[in-house]
Amino acid sequence: MKKSIFLIIINISLFFPNKGITQINEDEIGAWYMYFFNTTFKESTWGVQGDIQCRNWNIAGDLEQLLLRGGITYKPKKANIKLTLGYGNVTTGSYGPNNSTTSESRIYQEALFPVQFGNRFYTNHRFRYEQRFVENQDLRTRYRYNLFLNIPLNNPSMDKKTIYLALYNEIFINGQRSIGNGNSVEIFDRNRLYVATGYVIKQGLKVQLGIMKQTTNSWQKHQFQFSLHQKI
Repeated sequence: MKKSIFLIIINISLFFPNKGITQINEDEIGAWYMYFFNTTFKESTWGVQGDIQCRNWNIAGDLEQLLLRGGITYKPKKANIKLTLGYGNVTTGSYGPNNSTTSESRIYQEALFPVQFGNRFYTNHRFRYEQRFVENQDLRTRYRYNLFLNIPLNNPSMDKKTIYLALYNEIFINGQRSIGNGNSVEIFDRNRLYVATGYVIKQGLKVQLGIMKQTTNSWQKHQFQFSLHQKI
């Protein structure tokens, strides 16, 4: 019985980390501006996808991250799943007037599969495994799981001119604690909780405007998000 209680406490602590001392202004809303695209090669099972993200500690000007990412996708004919092998280049900025940056190269493998419930609940489950080559650190790995949910409001399906509610929650778990030079990180890396309003401009093109709460072991912050999603 005592062992079971102990395990429950450990699991809860992973999802609700304590806030630490930080110089980041947690009350200041940041902003992320993002473009996502994907396409397939005609009738092939192969394709490409990618995204460009400019993330700011504030609305604009104080760079948090610049992320450039792309990958090759494969969708088996007899399975409703999309597999991706990709690469990302990340430039991470420092909070405030400090203009120093850290560079990172990232390789990732991803599995994405949709599940629809009824006529209006469109979910996507995304599992991602990352190998991270961060400047002045040892090789790092990270596991990510994201549950997406889109709910059309004025139409029964995600057709042209549909207004929809978009939600997701993503949890990040580090693959190891030691990152080199005597430094370490927690197993829990971060969690992102997001809610937005979306609009389908036309088939294959939609836009979202929302807010995301990002929680790490040392700080939590709200981020305004504007994103454009295109299927070419």
